[in-house]
Amino acid sequence: MTRPWFARAIAPAFVLLALPGAAFAQDAATSEAAVPAGPERRFTPQDLFHLAAAADPQISPDGSRIAYVRRTGDIMADRTRSAIWLIDTRTGEQTPLAGGPEGDAFAPRWSPDGSRIAYVSTASGGAQLWVKWLKGGEAVPLTGLPESPSSITWSPDGSMIAYTMLVAGEGPKLGSAPAGKPEGATWAEPLEIYDLVTYRADGAGYLKPGFEKIFIVPAAGGAPRQLTFGEYHDGGPLAFSRDGGTLFFGANRKPDWQTDPVESEVHALDIASGRITALTARDGPDHSPQVSPDGKLIAFLGFDDAGRAYENDDLYVMAPDGSGVRNLTESWDFSPAGVVWDADGKGLYAQYDIRGETRVARIGLDGSIRDVAEGLTGGGLDRPYTGGSFSVAADDAIAFTGGAPTFPAEVRLTDGGKARTLTDLNASLRAVKTMGEVRKITAKSSHDGLEIEGWLTLPPGYVAGTRVPLILEIHGGPFAAYGPHFATDNQLYAAAGYAVLSANPRGSTSYGEDFANRIDKAYPGNDYDDLMSIVDAAIAQGVADPEALFVTGGSGGGVLTSWIVGKTGRFKAAATQKPVINWTTQVLTADGAAFFGRYWLGMQPWENPQFYWQQSPLSLVGNVETPTLVVVGAEDYRTPVSESEQYYTALRLRGVPTALVKVPGASHGSIAARPSQSAAKASAILAWFEKYKEGWTRGQ
Repeated sequence: MTRPWFARAIAPAFVLLALPGAAFAQDAATSEAAVPAGPERRFTPQDLFHLAAAADPQISPDGSRIAYVRRTGDIMADRTRSAIWLIDTRTGEQTPLAGGPEGDAFAPRWSPDGSRIAYVSTASGGAQLWVKWLKGGEAVPLTGLPESPSSITWSPDGSMIAYTMLVAGEGPKLGSAPAGKPEGATWAEPLEIYDLVTYRADGAGYLKPGFEKIFIVPAAGGAPRQLTFGEYHDGGPLAFSRDGGTLFFGANRKPDWQTDPVESEVHALDIASGRITALTARDGPDHSPQVSPDGKLIAFLGFDDAGRAYENDDLYVMAPDGSGVRNLTESWDFSPAGVVWDADGKGLYAQYDIRGETRVARIGLDGSIRDVAEGLTGGGLDRPYTGGSFSVAADDAIAFTGGAPTFPAEVRLTDGGKARTLTDLNASLRAVKTMGEVRKITAKSSHDGLEIEGWLTLPPGYVAGTRVPLILEIHGGPFAAYGPHFATDNQLYAAAGYAVLSANPRGSTSYGEDFANRIDKAYPGNDYDDLMSIVDAAIAQGVADPEALFVTGGSGGGVLTSWIVGKTGRFKAAATQKPVINWTTQVLTADGAAFFGRYWLGMQPWENPQFYWQQSPLSLVGNVETPTLVVVGAEDYRTPVSESEQYYTALRLRGVPTALVKVPGASHGSIAARPSQSAAKASAILAWFEKYKEGWTRGQ
C-alpha cells in the first residue's frame, strides 16, 4: 500500500510567465517556423481554465453505456467544476446526466440492473445523494444530510444504498465561560478544546468532533438509518453480502486506533441486529472488501505491518466467516488497487503501477496474472503522477481513463482488443496548441549502479542536439511515481524554453518493494545520487545545458530540493515547495504524527534527536549558496507552514537570496487546485529561475 503524505492575483501571473516565454522565442531552440504567427501556439497560464479531464468512468453492467465525471474549468469562479455525462459505447454519443451551473455532480454508481444511477450532487446546496431513473429521465435527491456521503454502494437487489458519512460529536469540555452574559453583548468565541492525536488534517483544517459512520437508505427514498456507532471511524469501501443482509467494511475499532495508524481489520456488519464481527486479526491493514458473484468468497487488500516505510498491498480471498485466507499475489511485486470481481467469479481486476505507468490486470483465483488494459492516466493535473481509474462490465469490457502525456485524461474502452478513445474533451486546444514532447530517459546511479528512470518534457519544437536550460522536478510522496502523464507545470515550464526532468529515484513506487524501501529510515539519502546521475544523463544526451540547471519539487520533492542545495552548488536556482525542513517539528506538528516518526524514522524525536537532525535539510542550511525560493500553501497541515518559514528565515539570516511565497487558502493537497493559483505558482517559480539565468546563452 502506498503511503502518501497524510496529497489570487491572476494578472501578474500572466505578466511574469510571458517574460521567459518571450525570451525563449527569440534565442532558444524553437524556430520561427515551429511556432507559426497568429494564435498563441504555446501552452499558457490562461489555458489552465480551458482544460477538461475525464475521471471515474463507470461502465453499465451490460456494457452499453459509461457514466463518467467531466471536470472543466470555471474562469468566473476560479475553480474546477464536475458534471456527469453518459457515453453510448456503440455510437460514442454523449449526453449530460447531472451537474452544471446548478451544482457539481460526481461519484456515479450504476444500480445492479443498470436502470438507475446513484451519485452525489450539490444542486440542492450541500452534497446529497441523488438517484437518476434512466428510462423516465427523473432525478431525485434521497437525502438531506449535514455532511457529504461517500462510498456509495448498491444492495444486490437494488432496493437499498449504503454510504458513509461523518457524524458530528460534542467533543471534550473543560469548565465553561462566565455566566451572566448581558443581552446584546458581544463576547469572544468559546474555547476550542482538542483531545485526539490527529486534531487537524490537511484539506479539512482543525477537525470538528465526530466520526465517520455507515448508513443505509431505501433506493426509492425514505429515512436514512445509521448502522454503526462508537468513537472510531468506520470507512469505505463497502460491500454487501449476496442476500443483502450483511455489510463488509474495513476499520480499526481497537482502543489504540489513534496511535496505530496503519492497522485495520475487515468487519462484517449484520444489518438487522447491528452486530459487528471482525473477520481478520493480523497486525497490519486489511481493507477494501469485495464479495464474489456467488457470495462464497470475500476479496480484500492488506499487508503484514513490519514497521517499514513502504509495503505493497497484497490481494487476499477468504470465506465470509474469515476462514481460509489465501494470498493471490504473494509472488507479484506490485500493489493492486481498485479491486473488482470478474463476473464469472474466477478472478478479480485490479489496477497497479509498473515503472511509472498504470495498468489493469486480471488476477485469477488459480494464481494467473495478465494485463488487460494499459495506458491509464489521471493522477492529477499539475504534475505527472501515476493514476487513473477503471470499471468492468459483465462481458469483461473495461472503461478507463487514459491518453497521451500532452493532454489530460480521456475515457477509453477495451473489450479484449485494441482500446478505443471515446471522448475528445480537449479538441479545441489540441487544434491550436503545440505541446512539449515527453520522452523516457534512464541512468545508472553513481551510488550503486541502480537503474533510474525519468521522463523529459522538451520545449515545443525542440531541435535535436540543441542544449536548453533544465529543470529537475522531483515528485513528492516520497512513495509515489512519475511517468508519461500530463502535467500543467511541466508544459508551462517547457513552453518557457526549459526541458523538464521528472525522475523516479530510489524510494519511488512501481518498481517493487525493495526499490521503494531503499530509503527506509534513510530519507533523504542516496536518492540524491540517483537524481544527480539522471541529470548527468540529460546533459550527456545533449539536451541539458550544464551551465543552466534548476531544481524544484513539492512535498517529498521539496525535501530533496532543500537537501540538494545543501550538498551541491551546481544548480543556478531552486524552488522548494511545501518541504519538510526539520524532522522533529514535522513529526510533532503534522497531521500524521502517529505515523511519521514510527514508520519513516523508526523512533520518536526524543529517542534519538541526533538522527532526526542529521536527516533534516535544516542541518545543511549552512552550506547553501543557491538562490532558493520557498513556496507553501497557507493552510498546509501535512508539511505545516512553519516548516517553510523555518527554512526561509534560516536562508535570510545567512544572506542567501530567497523569497517566501504563500498560496492563500491552499492546503498541502490543494496548492494547485484553483487554476489562477496553479498558474501563478508556476509563474513565480519561472520568474525566480529567469532572474538567475541571466548571462545564459543557448549551448551548442
